[in-house]
Amino acid sequence: MAVEDNESCSSRAIDSSPTHPRQQRHKQEVFNEVLRRLKESGNEEANRPGFDDELWTHFNRLPTRYALDVNVERAEDVLTHKRLLQLAHDPSNRPAFDVRLVQVSPAFDGHQIDSSESYSPRQGDDHSSSSNFSRPSHPPPSFGSSPNLEALALEANKNIQDRDSVSNAGAIYARPMHEITFSTDDKPKLLSQLTSLLAEIGLNIQEAHAFSTSDGYSLDVFVVDGWDYEETQQLRHALEREILKIEKQAWVKPHKVTACKEQGQISNKSVPEHVKIPTDGTDVWEIDIRLLRFENKVASGSYGDLYRGTYCSQDVAIKVLKPERVNVDMQREFAQEVYIMRKVRHKNVVQFIGACTRPPSLCIVTEYMSGGSVYDFLHKQKGVFKLPSILKVAIDVSKGMNYLHQNNIIHRDLKAANLLMDENEVVKVADFGVARVQSQSGVMTAETGTYRWMAPEVIEHKPYDHKADVFSFGVVLWELLTGKLPYEYLTPLQAAVGVVQKGLRPTIPKHTHPKLVELLERCWQQDPTLRPDFSEIIEILRHTSKEVGDEGEDRRREKSSGGFLSVLRRNH
Repeated sequence: MAVEDNESCSSRAIDSSPTHPRQQRHKQEVFNEVLRRLKESGNEEANRPGFDDELWTHFNRLPTRYALDVNVERAEDVLTHKRLLQLAHDPSNRPAFDVRLVQVSPAFDGHQIDSSESYSPRQGDDHSSSSNFSRPSHPPPSFGSSPNLEALALEANKNIQDRDSVSNAGAIYARPMHEITFSTDDKPKLLSQLTSLLAEIGLNIQEAHAFSTSDGYSLDVFVVDGWDYEETQQLRHALEREILKIEKQAWVKPHKVTACKEQGQISNKSVPEHVKIPTDGTDVWEIDIRLLRFENKVASGSYGDLYRGTYCSQDVAIKVLKPERVNVDMQREFAQEVYIMRKVRHKNVVQFIGACTRPPSLCIVTEYMSGGSVYDFLHKQKGVFKLPSILKVAIDVSKGMNYLHQNNIIHRDLKAANLLMDENEVVKVADFGVARVQSQSGVMTAETGTYRWMAPEVIEHKPYDHKADVFSFGVVLWELLTGKLPYEYLTPLQAAVGVVQKGLRPTIPKHTHPKLVELLERCWQQDPTLRPDFSEIIEILRHTSKEVGDEGEDRRREKSSGGFLSVLRRNH
């Protein structure tokens, strides 16, 4: 469906993503189709004034892949997602959730089971009165019939003695599956908390879709089995009870849980001081490489290659170590990166999806950042950031770095090439190949990082702490302001010698905002203790951003009033 087909949408600007206009067009088409279906169904909410804008805001809050994955035939599910995100704004409602029964088309050896095959529950089953599962008696999941869901049937068939019996395969596979959708504030370890919660009830996660909104909320959708009843009320109550057990550690408010279809206060119960989390012996982040689909190669280095691909229907970046280059040291570095990345979850840090840790296929899987790196934008595409955008990027980086430092993680290789942009132009810190958890002594040694961005104490192999990242941030900020490579006329080694022995620093342009000049000089102090923390840097950048915005508004007013006054003067 073309954009102009829907008159109500024609005035909306598709959010800018120069690298993927096709995805943006598809997003607009999905929005148009969902809106059309909701209005034609006579949905009361959809025909309310202002709904079109509300729905468009909903799509824009979420990553573009939300629109690419969502099942347009289930337009009402989009309303459920929108409603859950609205509920999550109130801390007393978190986590807001919804439960529904879903139907997944079964498969046998790669072929659909004939829907005419009947399935009669065994006598004595608690759900013996349930409807025939072989026929499409329930709606599909919100995100379509994914290939990995269909693969579940094949997995189940491995245990079937009589492989020629299609109806028997259908009987084993034809069991209730539920879709559980959560929304709450986006925070560290949220996915691990939710997956542990589901495991505690005895549910098996067969597919998961995790989305972070641009304003700090989450929408996490799980397709599960293990609840062998078609009704959802008991499962809803089981979820509420389990949330109450762990809310002391996980959620903001200790006395309320909100379901999408029934909002009510649940009485608090005494809970143990420590919740024992069940384990099946494998880490939740361990990925079977057979579930990864490799697409085009994005980059290549001496030790590994970076690919774009998919995992469980979501776009991902896959960093694969070259088997011939893997040695003990590289395995140690790989293990360190996985150890750090699996702990972090922040809007301005690239999200870790999982890792393959079985040689020779060693790889790390993260969210795919469609906007590319800040370095490529500046130096390859010759892009230019205006001052308001520079401040926005700097604030994004500072927030991500502040989060890492609060968790005792030193990045050690902060530079423009390790700052990636998503489709909403949010900048995130990436590449933890040389990152380290700060030692208890508070200082570390060893040369690491890249010379042009490296702090003098790191270059000299002296003890250092998190303030080494602050020095590197100063170089990144200078890079954003100038669009130039630091010390571009020197080799990296020459630049390093100059920084240490001669106090060399990049030359700050004459017309730089005074507060940014002061910030750069503080970040580049030889004495690390004189450099600001990222919490202070965030405040400085926010105040500067407000000033820049106010100054721009004043200039617009002056220009407007000046033109008016000049006419008055000419008339007198």
